[in-house]
Amino acid sequence: MNNSEEWKQAEHALSRMEVLKQGSNEPVAITGESEDLVCIGIGTDAAVFVYEPLPAYAYKLYTEAALPKKQAEIHVYSRLEDSPFFPVFYGSGERYVVISREEGMTLYDCLLYGIPVPRQVIDDVDAARAFVRSKGLNPRDIHLKNVLLQDGRGKVIDVSEYVQSGNDKRWEHLEWAYDNVYPLLEGKRIPLWLIEAVKTAYNHLDPLNINLQEFSERIRKLFIKN
Repeated sequence: MNNSEEWKQAEHALSRMEVLKQGSNEPVAITGESEDLVCIGIGTDAAVFVYEPLPAYAYKLYTEAALPKKQAEIHVYSRLEDSPFFPVFYGSGERYVVISREEGMTLYDCLLYGIPVPRQVIDDVDAARAFVRSKGLNPRDIHLKNVLLQDGRGKVIDVSEYVQSGNDKRWEHLEWAYDNVYPLLEGKRIPLWLIEAVKTAYNHLDPLNINLQEFSERIRKLFIKN
């Protein structure tokens, strides 16, 4: 087997796993067992595994209901070749796609552990979004768990919604928060329950009509109180 197809060695192990949809905004459930697979990430449509004999690859295994997103992701990666802002796409199987395993902390974990996020990360995501648009795609669904801090730079790790229309404003709102709120928090560990409380409150707002200044003031009072 040549190097371009070595990732297929994980096929048997992946066939023993199943990823089950739990709800529209709930993490998937995983059933099955394989000594060679390690789960490194869980989302609402898929789980990501590393096959230990080939640790350079990441296998994104989808639920049955989310298989159309798998096809969308393949299409997007075919348009984003050679970009330093995204993982490398290697191929796909019946229920999964194979991309490069990317090291680094998500911005979500940076908040949890008090790891400073440099401005370069924000600039890199802005450049990535401009590149996506130049390829006729729509850079949406970019949030704290979809961006890695990698050697002081930013890398975007989920592209499955770039075929959809509309601007969900998530990145614009995060960038505003970085400029207007994050300077007060940089280097501080933020409790998990507090991050989730902010996330829940945000998800109940209309993203197209949100008053960011008013929302940030509510969050500021929450931080002061706790």
